[in-house]
Amino acid sequence: MSKRHLLAAIAAALLAALPLHGQAQAQAQPRAAQAQAPVQPLRIGVAMALFDDTGLTILRNGIVDAAKKHGAGVQIEDASNDVGKQLSQIQNMIAQRADAIIVNPVDTDATPKITRMVSAARIPLVYVNRQPVDFDKLPAGTAVVASDEKLSGTLQARQVCKLLGGRGDLLVLMGELSNDSARVRTRDIEEVLATRECAGMKILDKREGKWSRTQGQDITMNWLSSGMKFDAILANNDEMAIGAINALKSARKWTPDMIVAGIDATPDGLASMKNGDLKVSVFQNLAGQGANAVDAALRLAGKQAVERFMNVPFELVTPENMDQYARP
Repeated sequence: MSKRHLLAAIAAALLAALPLHGQAQAQAQPRAAQAQAPVQPLRIGVAMALFDDTGLTILRNGIVDAAKKHGAGVQIEDASNDVGKQLSQIQNMIAQRADAIIVNPVDTDATPKITRMVSAARIPLVYVNRQPVDFDKLPAGTAVVASDEKLSGTLQARQVCKLLGGRGDLLVLMGELSNDSARVRTRDIEEVLATRECAGMKILDKREGKWSRTQGQDITMNWLSSGMKFDAILANNDEMAIGAINALKSARKWTPDMIVAGIDATPDGLASMKNGDLKVSVFQNLAGQGANAVDAALRLAGKQAVERFMNVPFELVTPENMDQYARP
């Protein structure tokens, strides 16, 4: 073979060993596409008892903000205080295979059914703000993020006892009695009145105001119309307390030294306190509950351990320390 033919043969062999440009590109594409495939964000279903509520709006916003921070998707449903509607919404979340479900229950007595539904679907479940009645029987993969209600009404009643010097007649505005927190907050008051320091105080009447400012106002107007004499009104939340204050002012019965107490330290409650009206509230970190609920849901979805009860503590709020609870 001539030298020229030998060089040509070597060149041909080298070219045959090299992949075509199109082949190299085709082989590289699957790897590149695989490396660039976006990670799908976790999807959290959120079943809220009610949108039209000041405190629960703060809770809901806390959930939304925390989900954004973690890059998670949220689907939030409003049950409008309808148990059947909430159960249907949760069933839809299960059918859509949410990665986790957060529930703010309409009726805490309905939570055993919710627990069974979600657990059977093997979806992590987090109850928020309202402790379920089946708390002691919650299965693995389920958690509760709330504040210990044993402290809420206790802090409120002790402060009212202090302001009244341990003696006086009380009226109590209760939240929805289908809600365990309303029952506990009211029982807290009764237990404080059973102590030696506050034994000179008694409850003249207590009515279910369903957490509503309007109902708190209407009930207080009825008390005033009946000629009821009292030294303080204790409400299970700030909304009913503000309603009571509005009624007293409308009836021209309000005096600056009147004692009306609430719970939650909502923005409206703090504004009322700043005006010199609301004398006592108890801060419930609802935004913090929302953030912790999202964190717990994501951890459970990632098969990480979570405490069954995550406590976000209550704190007494008075005119002396209210500035530290003002929200920006």
